[in-house]
Amino acid sequence: MVNSSLLRAFCLVASTIITPSLANDAALEKKFDSLIDPAEMNGWLETMAAEPNHVGSPHDKANAEMTLKQFLDWGWDAKIETFKVLYPTPIKVSFDLLGDRGFAATLTEAAIEGDAPTATRDALPAYLGYQGDGDVTAPVVYVNYGMPDDYETLKRMGVDVKGKIVLARYGAGWRGLKPKLAQEHGALGCIIYSDPHEDGYAIDDVYPKGASRPPQGFQRGSVMDMPFYPGDPLTPGRGATEKAKLLSRAEAKTLLKIPAIPMSYGDAQKILAAMGGQVAPRDFRGSLGETYHIGDDGAAKAHLVVQSDWSLKTIYNVVATMRGAEFPDEWILRGNHRDGWVMGASDPLSGHIAMMGEAKAIGALAKDGWKPKRTLVYLSWDAEEPGLIGSTEYAETHEEELAAKAQMYINSDGNGRGFLNVAGTHSLQHFVNDVAKAVDDPQTDGSVDERVRAGLMAKAGAKGADGDAKKLGALAANPASDLPIDALGSGSDYTAFLQHLGMAALHVGYYGEGSDDGVYHSLYDDFAHHDKFVDPGSAYGGALARTVGRMVLRAADADLPPVRYSDFASVVSDYLGEVKTLADDRRALAEAQETALKADAFARARDPKKPYGAPTPLKPVPHINFAPLEDAVDQLKKSAAAYDKALGEKGASLSADKKRRLFALARETEQAIKIKEGLPGRPWFKNAIYAPGTLTGYGVKTLPGVREAIEQERFGDADQYAKLTAAALRRYADKLDEATKLMGE
Repeated sequence: MVNSSLLRAFCLVASTIITPSLANDAALEKKFDSLIDPAEMNGWLETMAAEPNHVGSPHDKANAEMTLKQFLDWGWDAKIETFKVLYPTPIKVSFDLLGDRGFAATLTEAAIEGDAPTATRDALPAYLGYQGDGDVTAPVVYVNYGMPDDYETLKRMGVDVKGKIVLARYGAGWRGLKPKLAQEHGALGCIIYSDPHEDGYAIDDVYPKGASRPPQGFQRGSVMDMPFYPGDPLTPGRGATEKAKLLSRAEAKTLLKIPAIPMSYGDAQKILAAMGGQVAPRDFRGSLGETYHIGDDGAAKAHLVVQSDWSLKTIYNVVATMRGAEFPDEWILRGNHRDGWVMGASDPLSGHIAMMGEAKAIGALAKDGWKPKRTLVYLSWDAEEPGLIGSTEYAETHEEELAAKAQMYINSDGNGRGFLNVAGTHSLQHFVNDVAKAVDDPQTDGSVDERVRAGLMAKAGAKGADGDAKKLGALAANPASDLPIDALGSGSDYTAFLQHLGMAALHVGYYGEGSDDGVYHSLYDDFAHHDKFVDPGSAYGGALARTVGRMVLRAADADLPPVRYSDFASVVSDYLGEVKTLADDRRALAEAQETALKADAFARARDPKKPYGAPTPLKPVPHINFAPLEDAVDQLKKSAAAYDKALGEKGASLSADKKRRLFALARETEQAIKIKEGLPGRPWFKNAIYAPGTLTGYGVKTLPGVREAIEQERFGDADQYAKLTAAALRRYADKLDEATKLMGE
């Protein structure tokens, strides 16, 4: 879920500059910290992760009712809000390899002795939500990660997957892209297996001895085409209420048409052992004890069946509100989802218990006489796993009210151990930096900020450190410098708020130590694994509660908007530089490739004993008109600097009416970044700056309308979206100018 290569190893943040806009009641925060009880939270985790929690399961509903009761007991005004959404569940799933080396795949996971919940009979089998049902028999072809570059390699090898079942390994891209690309290339079915190279014995001892995926473990998940739109497939852009008009399944563009299943590496190894044909290229090979073959000789033939119940299912969001004492129509939203593919201890309940810890502590503060100035809305989402459904339906249903009232949305989604990681809206970067300094790290003597800085400096000083690591290390060594937060793509419940509604949003968690990768979306993501290998005693669950709770308290009681727009302007300027470089690099590559093709260089240079054709010709890259964007970024920088200067100099002395108007303008400023037409080919996504990539799934694309148009050779769209993005930035800057003028009157 966290995307930037710059910050992937150690994320994030700190600062020594404190703006006057932040209400920082040290006594209140100290009392809040004293009310956070990791041991109690760990008990909640054990209870909530005791049984399977997939959508429609009895325990998922029981957890919703438990969460509701707790919020009510803690003094919140709480309710359950339901939606009826399309959610397929398996009726029949099978895979049989045919022939002399045939076998029937084991599509359930074995219990672990001493780990009682893994003996459940109620877990979903090997299943991928929103795949297409089917009964197909065809040869199996191995496609590596099943990403676009892999299909280009296969094409050059003379391999065609049309009419085949593809076998892809997890990694290198989001799960849902693998069957989607297989379908686009004419495949009849798709199998996705977990190679030990990514999360098995090549990483660590396997569970229960170590944290990694055992041979019988597999990764369930959704393959809905969420980069097109998330949420209920039958109600795009509108909430799945009783009166909502439903699309037919045939009309729903996020549903796949071919059957697909996940598989363990124990079974995938048997398929690979039966395959012949060309030996796979070196970068296609994982860590199984087999020579990886492509299977283009048709030696391995298989029968794949998936049949589902495609009925509507009820989902249960818990919505808890604490009314603001001074500004009840200004909302601070905080959410974490509750459903899992099985027990879901690490993903998502380790984050959910932190949210519950915050809510209990805030309730205690309120009972003791403190009241938030702004309204707090805590949200326990259902149906995140199949497609961000609970949060999306809530956001679409309440869109008008949220647009008028919501100041920010703060999300978490599971939690680990180690280093603070924050991503989100860059106007909140300094706000996050300030919070990081005030939270004690559970494992070291100092703040979570100091630990992040130590990690970044250590990485910069390691042998072979790259330029990005050295740059971050230098920033970390300077306590007067803020460190950057990352941009958000998709993969969790902030998506509808940030990228559809245009709301400021943050995603917060602790990662880097402790490992849940090996049990991700499997039967083994339960309390025993999390408590032993991920976050023993929920110590960092407590840190997450203290971190996000502090954000909520400060945002709720702030006298001035907790923003610094120069940070946003700076990163947008960087993004513009990146897309200009991208266009130049693509142009140079296309020209070099054209020269090589004309000289027949690819044919002459290849090994004559191995079939390997020329690449697909790249289109010539015209010169994109970046002038509108360059002008808009220049305006944004000036407007942001003027706003920040005025806020620092005059903010504290403004009248109450002007301060309140600044909050309204801050909300309107973020919404100004929306493009009403939406992004090319996917109008649901409206944010001009941040979006999930159409070919990355979760991974972020910044300036997406322009960047992806260049990457995908849609050069007319690149020119058009340079203008549309520039117009959005000008609207954003105009709002800043309006606020600056207000402060000067």
